[in-house]
Amino acid sequence: MSKTNSITFVVPVNDEYVYESNFMESPLFKKNNKYQIIKQTGFKSASIAYNQGINKSENEIIVFTHQDVVFPEFWEKELTDALAKLEKNDPDWGVLGCFGKDARGEGFGFLFCTGNEKFFGKLLPHPVPVQTLDEVVLILRKSNGLRFDEGLPHYHLYGTDICMSADREGRKCYAISAFCLHNTRKVYVFPQEFFECYKYIKEKWNEKLPIESSCIKIQKYGYMTYIKKRYYRYLKYRLGVLFGEGNRHNRDRDDPAILLPKLQREHNVIYEKTA
Repeated sequence: MSKTNSITFVVPVNDEYVYESNFMESPLFKKNNKYQIIKQTGFKSASIAYNQGINKSENEIIVFTHQDVVFPEFWEKELTDALAKLEKNDPDWGVLGCFGKDARGEGFGFLFCTGNEKFFGKLLPHPVPVQTLDEVVLILRKSNGLRFDEGLPHYHLYGTDICMSADREGRKCYAISAFCLHNTRKVYVFPQEFFECYKYIKEKWNEKLPIESSCIKIQKYGYMTYIKKRYYRYLKYRLGVLFGEGNRHNRDRDDPAILLPKLQREHNVIYEKTA
């Protein structure tokens, strides 16, 4: 029997320092230790790691997140507020997340990404339906039966895939205002694994194309988009290194103990303006 009064966090980890200095330093966890944290290491894909996390979860609400995400102290309250609104308007929701895109490519949610050095989305008065959600934070209910596709390799586009699975079952996915910090580096070069996942999603969901993921539009004849993501970004990165911008491209992660309080102050200002 799953508990409903707490939350399980499932985190794939391949860098202990990043995990300990970011996720485990989240103010949310300093406030109390009621949360179940499942650290997943050594898995060949996110889908396998996450499905095993679902099996291990002691709670109904499960959060799947990256090792470099930092959750502020008020994060659970914002999640709870979103869940309460959905309980009234769509109690059979599929997947929630902190950032996603609708079918037109418009982004919704609210987070700060250090790699891009900017906020994504904005404070939302209510959950917004989206086509897909970014993998940075995904939220499921253990009881709804949704599972990640273990045929999808590696660690890319599994958020897109599970949102499409929810849609196939008639469940909507939502971006919510549950603010967090993604303390990552800028991605200039997409790895080969990303394009293997792109190909898998394109073939699996061929009848649903085009699909707006948070980082690429997946479409039947999207050759220019594919080329831009695979080759133009790499060329831009190499030119940056050649002309002395390599340090900016490879900048280290920020210290969350310094950055998060600043972002929280900005978050509160935004909240007050929209209240």
